[in-house]
Amino acid sequence: MLFTQIEFFLLFGLVLLACALLRSHAALKWVLLIASLYFYAYWDVRFVGLMLACITVNYTAARYLDHREDDRSRKWIAGVAIGLSLLGLGVFKYHGFFLENVQAAVDGWGMRVPALDLVLPVGISFFTFQALSYTLDVYRRDIPATHSWRDVALYISFFPQLVAGPIVRAAEFMPQLDQRPRLSWERAGSGTRQFVRGLFKKAFIADQLAGFVDFTFSQYTEFSGLTLFVALVAYTVQIYCDFSGYSDMAIGTARFLGYDFSENFRHPYLSRSITEFWRRWHISLSTWLRDYLYIPLGGNRKGRRRTCLNLLLTMLLGGLWHGAAWTFVIWGAWHGAWLAGYRFWATKCSREPMGASASRFNWLLTMTVVMLGWLLFRASSLEQFWGMLVRMVSAAEGITWIPWMTLCCIGLVVGRHLLLLSPRWERAFGLEPGRAWTAFALTVMAGVAWLFAPEQFHPFIYFQF
Repeated sequence: MLFTQIEFFLLFGLVLLACALLRSHAALKWVLLIASLYFYAYWDVRFVGLMLACITVNYTAARYLDHREDDRSRKWIAGVAIGLSLLGLGVFKYHGFFLENVQAAVDGWGMRVPALDLVLPVGISFFTFQALSYTLDVYRRDIPATHSWRDVALYISFFPQLVAGPIVRAAEFMPQLDQRPRLSWERAGSGTRQFVRGLFKKAFIADQLAGFVDFTFSQYTEFSGLTLFVALVAYTVQIYCDFSGYSDMAIGTARFLGYDFSENFRHPYLSRSITEFWRRWHISLSTWLRDYLYIPLGGNRKGRRRTCLNLLLTMLLGGLWHGAAWTFVIWGAWHGAWLAGYRFWATKCSREPMGASASRFNWLLTMTVVMLGWLLFRASSLEQFWGMLVRMVSAAEGITWIPWMTLCCIGLVVGRHLLLLSPRWERAFGLEPGRAWTAFALTVMAGVAWLFAPEQFHPFIYFQF
């Protein structure tokens, strides 16, 4: 089920009605859990059992961890829970990648590796990471284990963020389940503003760009270097509007229902270093990787070289989390290498205030690194990545096709970011509550998203992760 489907609005309306009418907080949580399971089952009911198994394993492990004092037994319990959770993720998400590489290794011996035809459960990476964070937080005694299976299940499966994030921490969400959610016109207005912004980003900007990007990438040998460069810029805008749009709709939906999620994007394309970019892009994942991978590996506590190695390893695993392909692994290594290089440079050089020229150069360098990374991320193979890069750099001849709507969508996002550089203009055009301009702007955005949304269906990009 998608946020842009009429079925979602019907489900949301029923949930909102339950929130308003039910007096029992326990009954309300059961309604939210059932709605969340239905939301997931609407895609494929077969995989609800997989999610429930993941929930039960981590709930049980956390209960045992809460009653154990012996470090060795606690490590075993946590290890089993983590292993079983990752086993499900590995079988469904990485079996094809593993078997393809094994087949490539034994091809010369005339051996055939049997293939498995498994469907990738939507959102498996997100609900697995949330389940793991709950067990790990209980293991580290950051939070106590809850006695309610229902509450753990609702935390992991809560429908606004279930299939594409943001990745919500147990310490952030579980305390909100201890008291009845607060419904108010203020929260409803704030949630609506954020939801409509996300809807506009996704249904209008991202989906308008998707057709151009998909076609040029699939037929890249036919197009000129200029067209391919514009396609790369379009994909840079598309993936931001697609994913931040989903996050906005998820945060807005939860806020409307009385629950708060943390910000997941903070205008990452204004970053002036690759480190700043990862503090602004998919914040819930970057902080998850920091807290559960980078810091346990040693973080920055064991010298510059070890810090650089930890950054590289963390981003390698982050790239693999995004997809089972060498392009994603190299994409992670690419970002890890730049993060390590920037960290090494920052510790060797004194930090002085940057002038305007240095600031613009740093922004340009950061965006170059990010966009080359997006080319890797979007390419279906290393051959396609290299072929497109060569055609762009050499300004190859071919068909020059740049739809005017593509330029309009890119211009809207660029213009929005330029407004952020001036607090005066940002306030003038910001969607602040209680202003006639805000109601008019939201109505126009919702209308444009409804009227100009492409007929072809474009699922959210991060559904595949």
